[in-house]
Amino acid sequence: MAAGLPRSKARRAAVQALYQALVNNEAPQKDALDFVTAEYADKIDRKYFTTLVEGTIKHQEQIDAELGQAVDRSLSAVDPVEISVLRLATFEFMHLPEIPYRVVLNEAVELAKSFGGEQGHKYVNGVLDKMGAHLRPHEYQAAKQAKARK
Repeated sequence: MAAGLPRSKARRAAVQALYQALVNNEAPQKDALDFVTAEYADKIDRKYFTTLVEGTIKHQEQIDAELGQAVDRSLSAVDPVEISVLRLATFEFMHLPEIPYRVVLNEAVELAKSFGGEQGHKYVNGVLDKMGAHLRPHEYQAAKQAKARK
């Protein structure tokens, strides 16, 4: 992850906000979002952060329906950090087609490495690989072909 980039910081803060809302069983509050983003305040893409958090929450039912087809257990049994990362990445796959498939995947794996359990990033990678094949088939195939040529 390009940790210094404003959008990477926005993703990082968005995962924290989504996680916080999930474990507290409530929608993110404005002041809680300010708290989450305080450490990034001068270097974060705040507009992208807002797009990510609001979009993920607004479309969570649709996102969860897609994720439900790719995970190996009920969504409630997925680690809270991992489900927060998966929801965010799935939102990007579904609603932000201008963000390349590989960027979404790589950033999500790095977020899972930063915040998740020891093997959480492998789980996130596997689920998002399935999601990419389903939601972004052309980009997914191009990425697989490019990898095979290496």
